[in-house]
This record gives sequence, C-alpha cells and structure tokens, in this order.
Amino acid sequence: MRITLSPRARATSALATAALGLAVLTGCGSDDAPAPSTAGSEESSSTDTSSRAPESAALSVTDPYVKAAESGMTAAFGTLVNSSDAPITIVGASSDITTSMELHETVAADGTMKMRQKEGGFTIDPGGEHLLEPGGDHLMIMDLTRAVEPGESVIIKLTLDDGSTMEIDALVKEFDGADEEYMGDMGDSHDMDGEHSGDHGSSS
Repeated sequence: MRITLSPRARATSALATAALGLAVLTGCGSDDAPAPSTAGSEESSSTDTSSRAPESAALSVTDPYVKAAESGMTAAFGTLVNSSDAPITIVGASSDITTSMELHETVAADGTMKMRQKEGGFTIDPGGEHLLEPGGDHLMIMDLTRAVEPGESVIIKLTLDDGSTMEIDALVKEFDGADEEYMGDMGDSHDMDGEHSGDHGSSS
C-alpha cells in the first residue's frame, strides 16, 4: 500500500530530518575540537619556578680558609663565585666558633689600613667573582669562643639578601698578614689578635 503524505506532513518531516542532521554534526564538531592549549601557561609556570630558585643555588666559594688564632679576632677568606645571570649579595655570616661575624672591607685611615663593616654586604656580579683576601674584603670573626688550629675545618654559614643560606667548609691556615685594625665604635680599634688601642692608634 502506498501512503501519500500531504504537503504539510512532508514539510514537517523534512524539518525534523534537517534538525536531526544538525544535531549530529554539532556533536561531531564538539568531539573533534582541539583542547585549549596549555603550553603558554606551562611555560610561564616553569619560568616562575626558575625565577624563584634561591640565590644560594648559584653561589660557590673557591678555596675558603680561616687564619689560625688562639683567641680574639680572626678572619675568613676565599673567592665568591656567582654562576647565575643575576647579581648575588651576601648580607651576613655566622659560625659556631664565634659569637659574632661581620662583613668587612679594608680602607686607609689615619695613615694605616683599617677594617670596617661593608655597607650593603658583598655583591657578586652575574657570572663573576668577588675576592675575599687579607688587606681587602673579608669575613671578620669578631670574638672567638675557642682556638682555631691549623689543619682543622670550620663551618661558616652565609646569608644572602633573598633569605637563603649556604654553608662552606673552610680550612684553618697559619700565615702572616691580615693584621689590620678594626674600626669599632666609641673611637677605639682592635687588631686581629684582639689587642686594643685607643683613638684608632697603632696596636702595641
């Protein structure tokens, strides 16, 4: 039996078929659409993580050593090396052999070479080095709590301006030099052997 649809029925059927086809195409398009790219965000996240790396990770010290002393003051030396592409600044130091350490520079004053605290700390340029040596910049060990003997090792902790820290293992050596006076408060001075002299004069 042949069924003949009226014009209105045929039009309704055609619309239903077109709607079904559109739904199928829309569903396929949704499945095939590429997921939003996250490459940019991942790269940004990686960059942020790298930028937050502590400065101490890029800092090393070549040939660190401490001048042997029985008591009073002494100093630590070596070469600070910055392997990063940004400056690194050391703002403090400490050790269990002393109650106080300071970052010092050596300057000419009253006809002699004297030590004083280094304002702003020690800054090592990107990819550069900063020498700590007798007669120049150094880590000043202000008040020994015990004697430091030649051949032993001393642990010194450095504090950087980003709050990170690193420890160095410094060899104690016996050598001449590094006897400059310390320019302290109240107009007095002390040499590395702990002797006192008033008005920044020469130690006896």
